[in-house]
Amino acid sequence: MKITLLGTGSPLPDPRRAGPATLVRTDGAILLADCGRGVLMRLTAAGVLPGMLSAVLITHLHSDHITDLNDVITTHWIMSPEGTQLRVFGPPRTQEVVNAILASLAPDLQYRLDHHADLSWTPNVVVTEVAPGDVFTVGSATVTVGATDHRPVEPTVAFRIDDAGKSVVLGGDGVPCASLDQLCLGADAYVQTVIRDDLVRLIPNARIQDILDYHSSVEQAAETATRAGIRTLVLTHYVPSMQPGQEDDWRSRAAAHFAGDIVLGDDLTAVEL
Repeated sequence: MKITLLGTGSPLPDPRRAGPATLVRTDGAILLADCGRGVLMRLTAAGVLPGMLSAVLITHLHSDHITDLNDVITTHWIMSPEGTQLRVFGPPRTQEVVNAILASLAPDLQYRLDHHADLSWTPNVVVTEVAPGDVFTVGSATVTVGATDHRPVEPTVAFRIDDAGKSVVLGGDGVPCASLDQLCLGADAYVQTVIRDDLVRLIPNARIQDILDYHSSVEQAAETATRAGIRTLVLTHYVPSMQPGQEDDWRSRAAAHFAGDIVLGDDLTAVEL
C-alpha cells in the first residue's frame, strides 16, 4: 500500500501546495480521497491518469475538498472508453453536488459531443452516499466509513482502507472524537488534516480564528494516533501553510505525543506500508 499526499494546502491559495487530496494505491485498487484545487496535476505527477482510478472518496463537502471534482469528472470522461464508470463515494448531498457539477458542465459536454464523432456518451458518474458503519469493496480493497466531528459541517466522514494486510485511515477535517478513534484502532497509518493552533491564534481575523474549533491541532492528531495504536502518522492540509525549514518544528510537536513514524512535507510526499 502506497499513500501519496497529492495536495497539502488549505482553502488559502498557495503557489507551492495544491488543495486537499490523498492517493492510496494497493495491488488491486487506486483510490483518490478528496479533490482539492490542482488535483489532476498532482495525480498525473504521481503517475496516475483519471481513467486509472478505482473510485473517488469524498470526506465532506467543504469547497476546498471538492473544488476540482469537476475536473476529475470531465477528464475521466474524455480520456476513458465508452461506458467507463467513475465511482464516487461521499456523505449525504454528494449526489446533489455531482448533479450540479454536471449541470454546470452542460455547455462543455454538448460542445465536445458536437465536435467528436467518436464521443457519443456523457459522463457516467455513479454516486454512492455513505454513512458511518457502511462497509464496501473497491477492487481488492475493503473500505469502512466512520463518523468525524467537523461541526457545523454535517455529516462528515473518514474512510479506512484495508487491503492485503495493510490499512490506512483518511481522517479528513475535524476534531478528535470517539468514532474516529474506533475507526483508527490498530491501523498501520492515519492521515489527518492539522492546524498549528499556536500560529492561528496570532492572526487577528475572526474568520481565521473560527477554524480553531473544528480542526485537529498537530498535537491532537498525534494523541489520536497514540490512542489508536497507529504505526505511521501522516500530517497534511497544513494551516497555516508549512513553510520551508519549518518541518522539524511541526514534527517535534507531534513527536511529543506520538512515538511512531511521522510523515509530513510537500505535495507528492509518499509513504509505503
